[in-house]
Amino acid sequence: MATVLEKATTARGNKACCVPSAPGNGPAIDEADSIEYASWFKTLADPTRIRILNLLAQAGDPVCVCDITDHFPLGQPTISHHLKILRDARFVVAERRGTYMYYRANDCCLAEFPEAARRIMAIG
Repeated sequence: MATVLEKATTARGNKACCVPSAPGNGPAIDEADSIEYASWFKTLADPTRIRILNLLAQAGDPVCVCDITDHFPLGQPTISHHLKILRDARFVVAERRGTYMYYRANDCCLAEFPEAARRIMAIG
């Protein structure tokens, strides 16, 4: 018995291509969600931002920007730039304490991320 790929290849004159998959389980992603999800992936496309987010997620309590900077071979302005991008994407929350900014991982947003991946992949 021929496989689905073999049938698709034969039907297209021996030119292999992807076999269309069955529709997913659940509603299609709308324009607004696709824009938000794309911004999340764009934000996480930088290794420094992933490491900052990991540091904050492990810390539990808010971390001073000066303590974050100590973990990287980058200056404070560069770390602050990365933190702004993470904050704009809602991955981190900031609060001012005197003259210093303290950051923590936004658990609500991080909890949404696996659901976004499931929706993108149309996994039940």
